[in-house]
Amino acid sequence: MERVVYQQMAELDDRHWWYRARRKILADLIRRDAQLPPDARILEIGCGTGHNLAMLAGFGHVDGLELDDEARELSEKRLGRKIMRSPLPELSEVADKSYDLIGAFDVIEHIDDDQAALAAIATKLKPGAKFVMTVPAHPWMWTAHDVANHHKRRYSKRALRALIDGSPMRLDRIGYFNSLLFPIAVAERTISKLRGKDDGNVSLPPAPLNATLEAVFAAERYLVGRLPLPPGLSLFAVASAT
Repeated sequence: MERVVYQQMAELDDRHWWYRARRKILADLIRRDAQLPPDARILEIGCGTGHNLAMLAGFGHVDGLELDDEARELSEKRLGRKIMRSPLPELSEVADKSYDLIGAFDVIEHIDDDQAALAAIATKLKPGAKFVMTVPAHPWMWTAHDVANHHKRRYSKRALRALIDGSPMRLDRIGYFNSLLFPIAVAERTISKLRGKDDGNVSLPPAPLNATLEAVFAAERYLVGRLPLPPGLSLFAVASAT
């Protein structure tokens, strides 16, 4: 990702509505679908500035992996120990069959060979363990945001399903989220393109709007993984190691 993206992440990840609401959604999805043991070992691949690590620590012992030096340093401060630095698909620092849960939240779209990435992740899971991933949805929604984040692709639901079906893992659940705000997001991105302001920058909205957007987005935590949501900005998938 561009340096400015990591800087924005570090500045906003504990306050911005998108980060805060997504953590709540992921926590509920993991709680319901992962069925982790009390002493679960958890790895977040591409942990960025470490904003998900405290949430994941509520489910067990957490390790992180991040390639960017500045982001990894911040993650280490938040976690209190070393963050691994091993690119996908090699994952050379990660022991085989060692984790009960691996998460890759908006990570796989950055990888050139996503099929090889999932094959590598499968080798790091214990038998029956879970992999939870999120990716940006809808190739037709490609904008400057994707360019700034060095995305290789956005996914259709069919493409994400095919990716997991072609991996050593078994697909348990797949669906959209960030659906309630989807019409607003489409309108906003369309207007930005028409006005020539599609620059990919992320900023913190005024406090009342930030709180409202967080409440609306976070409300999906009661639905994601329980009911199929209409198309949204993102896709999630839960898979099991075989």
